[in-house]
Amino acid sequence: MSAQFPNTPPILTHSSDERTWAAFAHGSALLNLAGGVGGIIAALVIWLTQKEKSAWVAFHALQSLIFQAATLVLTVLVVGVVWVSGFAFSFITVGFGTLVAVPLMIMVFFGGFAIMGAGMVYSFYGAYQVYQGRDFRYIWIGAWVYQRFSGR
Repeated sequence: MSAQFPNTPPILTHSSDERTWAAFAHGSALLNLAGGVGGIIAALVIWLTQKEKSAWVAFHALQSLIFQAATLVLTVLVVGVVWVSGFAFSFITVGFGTLVAVPLMIMVFFGGFAIMGAGMVYSFYGAYQVYQGRDFRYIWIGAWVYQRFSGR
């Protein structure tokens, strides 16, 4: 019987190239700073080029792609709905609603940046984990992608 000690390095079952590609897929979230979709495109390219070579890399690239796309869509949707509602509220109240709507719209706008930043930090954590040879799954998305990807 062997015991796992907390400070022992993980058992690496994937090659250095696989770990690097998987880490790039997760770390590609950094490219979202340039236009919002750079990381999505990078993860898609990694998935398309690596899916025949390594199922592990393909899984990580696909879940990174879906996580980044979901984060972007959710942020744009929330910010968009609040902004459209704020403009409508201001218009309906003949400008008086602006006192409430504009500060709320500004807070939600910066909240959108905070959500994108938190998603980026989470992606960097995933990149670190897979580069260390550990498995990583995004909450909700990882299990869903695994079920679809593995056919289970």
